[in-house]
Amino acid sequence: MARILVVGAGQSGMQTALGLQNDGHDVTVMTDRTPDEVRAGRVMSTQCMFRTSLGHERDLGINLWEAEAPKALGLGVSVSGPEAARVIDWVGHLDDFAQSVDQRVKMPGWLELFAQRGGKVVVNGVTVSDLDYLVRGYDLTLVAAGKGELVSMFARDPERSPYSTPQRALAVSYVHGLAPRPEHDFPAVRCNLVPGVGELFVIPAYTLSGPCDILFWEGIPGGPLDVFEPALDPEEHLHRTLDLMRTYTPWEYERTRGVELTDARATLAGRYAPTVRKPVGELPGGGVVMGVADVVVANDPITGQGSNTASKCAAHYIEAIRAQGDGPFDRAFMERTFESFWASAAGDVTAWTNAMLAPPPEHVLNLIGAAGQIQPVADRFANGFDNPSDFPNWFFTPDAADAYLGSFSQG
Repeated sequence: MARILVVGAGQSGMQTALGLQNDGHDVTVMTDRTPDEVRAGRVMSTQCMFRTSLGHERDLGINLWEAEAPKALGLGVSVSGPEAARVIDWVGHLDDFAQSVDQRVKMPGWLELFAQRGGKVVVNGVTVSDLDYLVRGYDLTLVAAGKGELVSMFARDPERSPYSTPQRALAVSYVHGLAPRPEHDFPAVRCNLVPGVGELFVIPAYTLSGPCDILFWEGIPGGPLDVFEPALDPEEHLHRTLDLMRTYTPWEYERTRGVELTDARATLAGRYAPTVRKPVGELPGGGVVMGVADVVVANDPITGQGSNTASKCAAHYIEAIRAQGDGPFDRAFMERTFESFWASAAGDVTAWTNAMLAPPPEHVLNLIGAAGQIQPVADRFANGFDNPSDFPNWFFTPDAADAYLGSFSQG
């Protein structure tokens, strides 16, 4: 068995550490915060996870909140038209439920479970120079901390990174008291598209105080939704969120009459440039480390794939390490493992996400419109959030879209 260091205690880092621990490896996790510090901190993400990713957690026995967290059974799309009229509205049925668990709940629980199972946890921030020394004591070092100095070790891949600046300004609020959508009798993730302005996502979730909902604005930079800053007072953050809902998505605003923040740390704002990086980080002393999940594939959250990609990456890496056996965890292993992950999952996720960031072409508008009339189209779109590799078959090109829609008229 190998000695493995995992730097970072998020979705990918902890899932990988727990999986490798199950396989008998000697695993150490380094993180910059204790479980209690994470619980006492601000929300970190939206993390709506679909069937495949939830299955990876179930396989490892770490689906600790499955019974308590709300189960989203569908995914709906609404489009705002002139004078904020809702010109499109439909909901697709998921093949299996989706769930969102606040990382302030999930990551501390996983870190404590890892320690209870005999894993070593080191609470300490890590610099590149620290890592240069630490890697000598391990057979493999995985960097799963997607922010900060360590990311600078991984070179940007220009061929896979079409954007060099942020494409959306992000603003998240966790709330209690949101009323259900009156049009549908089951819980669903809601995607509200405001052309030329941005998107509002409404996600059933689970937080420190129980079931809740997430209100998530994605605004085109410089536009009317770009009014949030990280230091904004939480109540003012919520006020601006609701005010924008009243202006651009009044059908969602109608549900907010009784909402309040789940806690004083339930808001988040920021932005980043979607970036794909090379999988191998080089240390000053000549050592190499391997990037995991959003360290190397950081997509915009417009398609809700961050935690899903992190989970799939963790599962892929665990399997690759298992298959490597007694072989070396060298640069060739790292590059081969990442390329197979890119080919099997991350490449399609990135292509779909980048397509959704751009103004929708005519064939995509046709598909979104058709989904309101043809339930299988809505269902297929909804389930693409679990399996983005299906989108090239019918969504990416005019020819594929025309052929798909034509199959219904022929039937």
